[in-house]
Amino acid sequence: MFLKKNLSNAIRALSMDAVQLANSGHPGTPMGMADIAEVLWRYFLKHNPKNPFWDNRDRFILSNGHASMLLYSLLHLTGYDVKISDLKNFRKLHSKTPGHPEIGYTPGIETTTGPLGQGIAISVGMAIAERTLGLYFNKPNYKVVDHYTWVFAGDGCLMEGISHEVCSLAGTLKLGKLVLFYDRNNISIDGKLDDWFSEDVKKRFESYNWYVIDNIDGHNQDSIFDAINQAKKIKNKPVIIICNTIIGFGSPNKSGTADAHGAPLGEEEVLLSKKNLNWKYKKFEIPDYIYKEWNAEKKGKKLEQSWNIMFEKYKKKYPKLANEYKRRMKKSLPKNWKEIIDNLVKKLKLCKEDISTRQASKNIIEYFGPYLLELIGGSADLAPSNLTKWSGSKSINKYFSGNYIHYGVREFGMTAIANGISQHGGLIPYTATFLIFLEYARNAVRMSALMKTQQILIYTHDSIGLGEDGPTHQPIEQLMNLRSTPNMSVWRPSDYLETLFSWKHAIERKNGPTALILSRQNLSFIERDNMQIKNIKKGGYILIDSSKKLDIILISTGSELHLAVLSAEKLIKLGYSVRVVSLPSTDVFDNQDSDYKEYVLPEKIKNRIVIEASFSDYWHKYIGLDGMIIGMKNFGESAPANDLFKKFGFTVSNIVKKSISLINKK
Repeated sequence: MFLKKNLSNAIRALSMDAVQLANSGHPGTPMGMADIAEVLWRYFLKHNPKNPFWDNRDRFILSNGHASMLLYSLLHLTGYDVKISDLKNFRKLHSKTPGHPEIGYTPGIETTTGPLGQGIAISVGMAIAERTLGLYFNKPNYKVVDHYTWVFAGDGCLMEGISHEVCSLAGTLKLGKLVLFYDRNNISIDGKLDDWFSEDVKKRFESYNWYVIDNIDGHNQDSIFDAINQAKKIKNKPVIIICNTIIGFGSPNKSGTADAHGAPLGEEEVLLSKKNLNWKYKKFEIPDYIYKEWNAEKKGKKLEQSWNIMFEKYKKKYPKLANEYKRRMKKSLPKNWKEIIDNLVKKLKLCKEDISTRQASKNIIEYFGPYLLELIGGSADLAPSNLTKWSGSKSINKYFSGNYIHYGVREFGMTAIANGISQHGGLIPYTATFLIFLEYARNAVRMSALMKTQQILIYTHDSIGLGEDGPTHQPIEQLMNLRSTPNMSVWRPSDYLETLFSWKHAIERKNGPTALILSRQNLSFIERDNMQIKNIKKGGYILIDSSKKLDIILISTGSELHLAVLSAEKLIKLGYSVRVVSLPSTDVFDNQDSDYKEYVLPEKIKNRIVIEASFSDYWHKYIGLDGMIIGMKNFGESAPANDLFKKFGFTVSNIVKKSISLINKK
């Protein structure tokens, strides 16, 4: 028992020392969950410290990401490339040990966590990916995809609304091989939880159809060991293990209080805590016998070698499946991808149909679906409106055989789950809702961009053009919000061809999410020559150019582009020289070289008008001080779309009038 306690005390000591040195951080949860972590990581977690990205590793998610020193200590002790010097640099600029776990910074970190509850959601996504891929690739005696998803979470995670969304869905789907450790220490930043968190968590999760293991002593390693063994016997339900712990375990004056949560214990209290824990070593000192017990390199190497041997046999017996598996896990596209795109471009050049861009999107999914089996779709109870299901869509249900998830009315949960699906590897998720309901999912969208996670975000009903549902459903500021998010790529296509290129971009972009902003109403077909079609991929291009000596440039996107075209035609008849620029993706256009941007939007042409039915302020960088924006400054109204466009100035007559006024302005 002394050895066991000292193994978990190593986590406590490192966590106290790193937080104290940084003079910032959260020592309480690492000290409280150290015993749970010791049992899980030493006896059950399947991983290889020397290859953190081994495909068939277990996934471990620290949803209560403020407890990051718990995870950094575990990575260091088990043999990952996280040194004592890295722990000493905790919360320092450019260190491997930032304040919250961040994917891409630290070997062994599966996802970024910090906003509470989202780690649980990401874990649900990873478990869905594991089950879905396993059903596709696994064969008798060949379990190519076969691992657990383990998640640590605290009281705060379970208070967040997203935990209800995703845990409800996980239980409905009977999502096995997902195990959640709930650290029930009954403390949050404000103090004891009695006045703001009194629900019966056991009954709550039973109502979700989870298997509940309750009242485990989170400081008794034998009880924790038995609980995990029990959890592994449950095959058709997710499992929650409710562990009673003491925050800041070992601290004689701060344990069990909010004082241990989010601040260093203080030098004196650290010394008293180590004495109380019978930890006799210096700051950041770990004796060799503890390193030896913790080190997982040999075990991890053996586990991976065993899987590699199995996969080589699988490859000989099922070569096509093996190649498909490797292609997907490498995030490679099919070898004939360019041919697939070229053939569809040729087809769409001849298609003069006036359709909504949401319908165009569905048709493109229909075309891509048979070639991209890694696509896994879903909608927040709006599939008939978002048009996200294609003829090959098969709904994932409690048996998990499929490629389409009915997320229910769970926009936040859906988006965070899809982040987890993507980060698992082997699948490309696309999710959908109305653009206005981006508001419910906003933080998961931001996390997707922050984590550089590939996800295709379909947002339909993109403007006041949706009409009679009124201002509660008409997005105004949401498009600007997306465009101003770092590492978010946003496309608002105007017709079939631009929708194709937005999908192409989203599928090829591996280092972040792409939002496709699509119309409910039908949009007019627009003629383009081959050079214009080629330039769509650049995010902005010249659609109409009446002469080299320009009087004005009209810039537009999406459903308003056809208004710009009609307005330009009228202005040209009146004798003015006009250029129309389609700018479906401002971020892609901004990344073009300066020569191309100058070619499309020459600096000397000051007369510019932007036409877009969304919040107008975003566009000032494209029009300068002399330009004009025909956009939205207010919320919408409930009325037919045509009446709304007329009310807010989105008419040819108004655009022509404003253009002439701008041209003639002295």
